[in-house]
Amino acid sequence: MIVVATEDFALYHAVVGELRDRGATFTTQEPGTELPDRAEVVISAPSDRVPDDVDGTEDVERVTTTAEDARAGVATALGVVRGGEGRLVVGVDPGERPGIAVLSGETVVAAYHVPVADAVDAVRREVDGEPDALVRVGDGARLQGARIVNDLEGVTVELVDETGTTPVLGAGANGKGMADVLAAVNIARREGDRVETRDVNPTAGEIQRVKNESRERSDGEVTIGESLARRVALGELTMAEALAEQQEE
Repeated sequence: MIVVATEDFALYHAVVGELRDRGATFTTQEPGTELPDRAEVVISAPSDRVPDDVDGTEDVERVTTTAEDARAGVATALGVVRGGEGRLVVGVDPGERPGIAVLSGETVVAAYHVPVADAVDAVRREVDGEPDALVRVGDGARLQGARIVNDLEGVTVELVDETGTTPVLGAGANGKGMADVLAAVNIARREGDRVETRDVNPTAGEIQRVKNESRERSDGEVTIGESLARRVALGELTMAEALAEQQEE
């Protein structure tokens, strides 16, 4: 587990923000207090006093960083937690809000549930600096999946059969976000076929759904044309941009 122990206000908020964005498990405490038993790494400022001689904490690593370098500090801390025990694999369950799970060996070290427009940036942050990282993308939600695959240029990507990867959620485990993230974990653990690009043409039904959505989004005032609907389906335009272009014509 990662412990954030600093009196530096700016560093605290920068590090906590990065850890939350990555879905990492962490706790916070005052510098100088005894570390929890599960502590593996402490993030602090160079000036913070962190005990390193408490029984049971001899192997706890210390990462010192600044608010300006918080992202690099968090990446280092996550590297300590991962321990280099396995290849970094990122699973992606594509959709309007893809589930993303980051695994090191069999350990899930980060998770995201973000708009599709932010998915590639989230994946790239995780694989940056990992020369053997592998990204596995489910083959469902064809258009969103193709957009993610095509934007991950320079990254090793596999296309995975995602049949049966979405779990049934029991009582108390509600929320599509949880199901999407768990599906991404299962996708990360399933071998796929290596791909560099994925060419997918929107079907007539998919284009019609985009046109219907444009009419709903504009309260019935505007329905975008076939060409604009195709570009929205392919991720080349947002719906707002397509509506704006349609109104200008």
